[in-house]
Amino acid sequence: MSYAVKAVFIIIGTISILLGILGIIVPLLPTTPFLLLGAACYVRGSEKLYLLLIKNKWLGGYIEDFRVRKGISQKNKILSLSVLWVSVGSSLFFVITSGVAAVFLVIIAAAVSAYLLSFKTL
Repeated sequence: MSYAVKAVFIIIGTISILLGILGIIVPLLPTTPFLLLGAACYVRGSEKLYLLLIKNKWLGGYIEDFRVRKGISQKNKILSLSVLWVSVGSSLFFVITSGVAAVFLVIIAAAVSAYLLSFKTL
């Protein structure tokens, strides 16, 4: 594989990892899919970066749970759902003034919740 292709994989992987980290904070932005995409890109672009990622104290567990155990830990599910619904509730109470926007936000949060709950709990 050429250096240019490897560089593209590293760039896409890094952007994905950054979006995954942002997803830890932003409730409707998924964390695990972005981290998995980043890991897949790093495998093709840089084994060193891949190993750093999967051995990372905070991010490695997400990838390990999903890659090896095919699920999400109960702690991460509870944390994700709690942050999601507290954020949505706060937005509905303090920010959203439109009834249509409120319904749309609740539908999105419910869909994200269903998606998270659809994975096996570890």
